[in-house]
Amino acid sequence: MRPQKSELRCREFDDYQAVYCGLCRTLGQRYGFLARSLLNYDFVFLAMLLSEPGEPVQAEVHRCPICPLRKKRMCVGGAGLERAADQMVILSWWKLRDTVADEGFFRGLPARLLSLLLRRDYRRAAERQPGFDRAASDGLERLRELEEERSSSMDRTADAFAGILGAAAWEEPDAARKRELEQLLYHVGRWIYLVDAVEDLEEDNIWGRYNPIALRFPQAEGREEYLRTTLRHSLNLSRGAFELLPVTPWSEIVANILYLGLPLVEQAVFTGQWKEIKKIIGRRKIT
Repeated sequence: MRPQKSELRCREFDDYQAVYCGLCRTLGQRYGFLARSLLNYDFVFLAMLLSEPGEPVQAEVHRCPICPLRKKRMCVGGAGLERAADQMVILSWWKLRDTVADEGFFRGLPARLLSLLLRRDYRRAAERQPGFDRAASDGLERLRELEEERSSSMDRTADAFAGILGAAAWEEPDAARKRELEQLLYHVGRWIYLVDAVEDLEEDNIWGRYNPIALRFPQAEGREEYLRTTLRHSLNLSRGAFELLPVTPWSEIVANILYLGLPLVEQAVFTGQWKEIKKIIGRRKIT
C-alpha cells in the first residue's frame, strides 16, 4: 500500500513521510515501544483515509527513537492517526493468536510469546474500538473455518478478510462518508487478500498449505486471466468509492496509491518480482 514515489510532488512525499513517522510516534505514545514494531505501510494508508476532511496537516519535528541522532518531521494529533494505531494493535494481536492456533507448539512459540507481550496493549485498544475488535475476531475465525473445510471459494475467503478492513470505517461519525470509506476499504481488503494469495501460491503448493486459488484452479490454464479480471474489478470499485469522498489534504496521495501504486504491486506479484522488491523495501527505511 505504497504510492509511486516518482509521481509524487516533493511536498506530497514529505507529507507522506510525516504520516509514516507520525503514526510511529502515535503508536509509541499510546502503546509503548513494542507497538512501534507493528508499523507497516497499509496502516499509513488507513491513517490518511481516516483523517477528518477539514483537518489540516499538522507536523512537528521530533527526534526519531530508531535513529536518535536524527530529527524527523512527524504529523501530530488527529483522529486518523489514533484510529489507525488502535486498529493496528488489534489486528496484529488477532493475527498472532491465529498463528498460534494454526502452528504447532514449537513453530507457534514466537507468536505466542509476542501475543503475551502485546496482550495489555491489545486490551486497551479493544476498549477504544470494540466494533473493530469484534470484526477482526469474527473475520479471522471465518477464515479459519474456511481453511479447515478446504473451501475453494475465493469470494468467501476474500470477503472474510475484506470485512475486517471495511470495519475500520465504523467509527466515522458522518453516515455518507462512513458508507464510502467502508466500501473503499472493503474492496481494497479484497484486493490485498487475493494478491497475497497469488504471491504465496508457489510456496503454499510446496508446503501443502491452504490456498483457495490452488483449490479453485488446480491447473494454471485460465487462472491469471480470471485473477487479473477480479482484481481489476475490486480496484475499480474502490476507486469509485474514493471519488465520492470529500477532498482532504491526503487525497492526492491516496489517489496515487489506488491508481498507480497498487497496479504496480499487482504486476510485480504476477511477474514474480515482488519478493525481491519487498527485500529491498525491508532494507531501506523511508527517508
